[in-house]
Amino acid sequence: MSAAAAPAQASRKWEGLVDEALEREVLGACLDQAPERRRVREAFKDVQLSIDHCLFKGQYSGIGTKESYERNSRGVEIFSKCWFQENHRMKAIVCLCHGYGDTCTFFLDGVARKIASAGYGVFALDYPGFGLSEGLHGYIPSFDTLVDDVAEHFAKVKGNPEHRGLPSFIFGQSMGGAVALKVHFKQPNEWNGAILVAPMCKIADDVVPPWPVRQVLIFMAKLLPKEKLVPQKDLAELAFKEKKKQEQCSFNVIAYKDKPRLRTALEMLNTTQEIERRLEEVSLPMIILHGEADLVTDPAVSKALYEKAKSQDKKLCLYKGAYHAIMEGEPDDTIFQVLDDIISWLDQHSTKKEGSS
Repeated sequence: MSAAAAPAQASRKWEGLVDEALEREVLGACLDQAPERRRVREAFKDVQLSIDHCLFKGQYSGIGTKESYERNSRGVEIFSKCWFQENHRMKAIVCLCHGYGDTCTFFLDGVARKIASAGYGVFALDYPGFGLSEGLHGYIPSFDTLVDDVAEHFAKVKGNPEHRGLPSFIFGQSMGGAVALKVHFKQPNEWNGAILVAPMCKIADDVVPPWPVRQVLIFMAKLLPKEKLVPQKDLAELAFKEKKKQEQCSFNVIAYKDKPRLRTALEMLNTTQEIERRLEEVSLPMIILHGEADLVTDPAVSKALYEKAKSQDKKLCLYKGAYHAIMEGEPDDTIFQVLDDIISWLDQHSTKKEGSS
């Protein structure tokens, strides 16, 4: 699930920030394929950075960034971005997995800058079919293949000679939490820890279609996997506590905001069921952060993950009254509390790794 999904009636929300020609260009674009998503993002990039959100107003001096496109072993062109303190050795590598429908170039850009300002190298990619990477927008034909693509990309990051000897942490938000856990299952000993923010270990019952509808969708997904036919509530309304921040989702112009595609919905549902069955297999140090009032991903399953995981080193942070988008949609003090909790945990675990090597 995603903190990115939002209503598309953007015009009244953009008044005074976007000229009419750009507004028409963005709202009229078909985002099914990557070239158009890339063109729209480029046209809208400066507007995004000017919005009145605490993640974009933070002044972090000396933060370098790098964006790149690279074909992976499957021949898919993947967009990636990194953030780092210039002229400083990184304390550790943080590999960021975004949520459903999202991209690493909007709210997560602000999250990454904050973490990079604390001395970390932050690395992220857009999954195939999301953000600026190639692929049909919002389409996940196989969650396992997506996980393989993520693992391959981060293996290159960790294999960079400049990063040799650095601790590495995998960081997943929402659906990205499911990606991070599946990467861990695939590579149980290759990470120094995980940061899981409102992880999609189970989609909340209110968001999942009723059982009879699910049976129809499973059948239809075989026939029409790419069709946008899955009924869904307004996730931005469920995910963002503050109305103003919820409306700012409309500036995330390359987020996938339509109804989920049939195959995508089925893959996510199957993945959550698999993860729920395998909670006991989680063995790495981790911090789980979840809003107690989350109606998108179930905080009860984060509690179950904390209790059942065989990790010796684990921490659970629950935020009273907070919704799903705890890094983007809450009051500013809650957002910075969450980010400070993450950085504090990273500081403890990066020092521990350096001290023991």
